[in-house]
Amino acid sequence: MRIFVPRDSVSVALGSDKLAAAIAAQAAERGVDVSIIRNGSRGLFWLEPLVEIETAQGRVGFGPMTLADVPGLFADNLAGHPKAVGLVEEIPFLAKQQRLTFARCGITDPLSLADYQAHDGFKGLEKARALEPAAICAAVKDSGLRGRGGAGFPTGIKWETVRTAKAEQKYIVCNADEGDSGTFADRLIIEADPFCLIEGMAIAGLAVGATRGYVYLRSEYPLAIQILREAIVIATEAGLLPNFALEVREGAGAYVCGEETALLDSLEGKRGMVRAKPPIPALQGLFGQPTVINNVLSLAAVPYILDAGAAAYAACGMGRSRGTMPVQLAGNIKHGGLFEIAFGITLGELINDIGGGTASGRPVRAVQAGGPLGAYFAPSQFDTPYDYEAFAARDGLIGHGGLVVFDDTVDMAHMARFAMEFCAHESCGKCTPCRIGSTRGMETLDKIMAGEKVAENTEILRDLCETMKFGSLCALGGFTPYPVVSALNLFPEDFGATPLPAAAE
Repeated sequence: MRIFVPRDSVSVALGSDKLAAAIAAQAAERGVDVSIIRNGSRGLFWLEPLVEIETAQGRVGFGPMTLADVPGLFADNLAGHPKAVGLVEEIPFLAKQQRLTFARCGITDPLSLADYQAHDGFKGLEKARALEPAAICAAVKDSGLRGRGGAGFPTGIKWETVRTAKAEQKYIVCNADEGDSGTFADRLIIEADPFCLIEGMAIAGLAVGATRGYVYLRSEYPLAIQILREAIVIATEAGLLPNFALEVREGAGAYVCGEETALLDSLEGKRGMVRAKPPIPALQGLFGQPTVINNVLSLAAVPYILDAGAAAYAACGMGRSRGTMPVQLAGNIKHGGLFEIAFGITLGELINDIGGGTASGRPVRAVQAGGPLGAYFAPSQFDTPYDYEAFAARDGLIGHGGLVVFDDTVDMAHMARFAMEFCAHESCGKCTPCRIGSTRGMETLDKIMAGEKVAENTEILRDLCETMKFGSLCALGGFTPYPVVSALNLFPEDFGATPLPAAAE
């Protein structure tokens, strides 16, 4: 009897370690031979801890499990268990997905190399070793893969720039400083399928001629750090990473270190502050050498591209947004979790059909897309396709794929103020528009919320946002206006203004 009990951060926080111990104790008491596999999460967080039992028909799920539910796992009629959810693969939230990058998550033992290889692991790296570096870069370019960390820059072009740069030492840096509110895809894949990231970084090393790689992982993810370090040791000792040394470095939680140049400063032991560009990191990056900096999701997508082929990946999506995106549904939502799907699905489908609407049962009022610096979308905009260009056309961001849902009790003026406060707190202080503008933004919003010269202060706020958007050195100050202006435009009544008629909105 094989029983799967997840060991990711969400499940552990909800008691999965105690569940695993209770299942083992119950099996011993009953004399049942049980093998407990500590898998990663499938990303169905409203069902965690999701315990699975392997049967002839497939893996049957039970969740959310408590200690009191454990004895029922050993009953003759599993279908009658109060927490039974049926065959896991048939749960609509999972069945509707198009899992390419997250195909193994929740299925395999994260630290079993044999399990990873049995599920097509390291096939991409094997195929990459048979290609010239230029051909690897061309495959990534042809796939249409764009940076999944927020900027959406074509990954293959970045790799090609580093490949053709002249230098004795080059680096691969993985940005795992996942700081956006409502995002958890980096953590989930590192905890559920760490070899996938390792394989992607090794392929990147082959493509550009880099012999060292660093994963910059935020210290708030202790379990992810532990699992990834163990996986690196396993892969290295198995001889799977010849001529490529990989190391995990912990970040201290500064949001600005998610920006690539500030991250490089932090990696070098300096205070994380944004560097002016040019030079770009692809030419002068870590320790002044050519450096590939990619997000976890970008690098984790590469093994599939090399294994299945660029055309297979490019066949998914719409327009210039190719492949799949792990959308992270969070906030006030009934079915929170990770949903990987090809670009092109609408925002409304994600929130209402997949997410099930709000957890509170009240109407959705706003959705923030792309983290704390992302714009707000109202239900009237739910026809927007989930696509980089479609979001940009409505002054929005895909960002790292996070969607945070709010019901009709939210005060959007307070949310706008939070964006300015967040920027003021996290600013590195290097440029004036971000450092001073965010503080002035808080002060101006306080006046608006107090009813002081609302019209005049609203104009000042808009002018301030314009200055921050175009004058800031990096995206922290440059994107802070997105949530503020979108809240002003969509919900003027929360700022003391007369709401626009529905048609005009």
